[in-house]
Amino acid sequence: MFTAHGFDGVSMDEIAADAGVSKLTVYSHFTDKETLFAAAVKSHCEQGLPSALFESTPDVPVRERLLSIARAFYSMVTAPEAIAGHRMLCTPQLANTPLSRMFWDAGPRRVQEEFAALLRRRIATGDLDIDDVPRAASQFFSLLKGEPHARMVFGCCGAPGDTDVEAHIVASVDLFVRAYGTAAVRDALVRRQSR
Repeated sequence: MFTAHGFDGVSMDEIAADAGVSKLTVYSHFTDKETLFAAAVKSHCEQGLPSALFESTPDVPVRERLLSIARAFYSMVTAPEAIAGHRMLCTPQLANTPLSRMFWDAGPRRVQEEFAALLRRRIATGDLDIDDVPRAASQFFSLLKGEPHARMVFGCCGAPGDTDVEAHIVASVDLFVRAYGTAAVRDALVRRQSR
């Protein structure tokens, strides 16, 4: 409802009616509309990027793990409700409000922290060489959003086709691997690309 009507355009009464419960039930689970919004963001992120994606599985090559995360992340942030939510949070009424911080903490921060933990585990296994893990995590997700996401948020172009999306994701992951992979991981990437 938030993305369809804006944060201020939705009341707790409407949310309760849409959910088929009483307003008291909604308030017993969420103290206010802001908390409900943050819970919705957290749920969206957990569904799109479940914690299991960030588990370190040494038998899965680091590039393949990064591609799995990248595909899930891109799909999540380019979903129509995510694009609408992004636009909503950029409105003057909501920019620089506590709601923006609640959104950040419930979604992007959790995702980046879980990804950073994965990167640290992959550093320990000798797959990656990263000095500033939080910055690398931020760079990874920024690369993935890139121009395609910005175009979708601005509404100036249609969504890219599946082939273009996959090419963008692979190029972003490969750039990250070239920047932070150890020599063995980078060599494997070069061999893969020269086939």
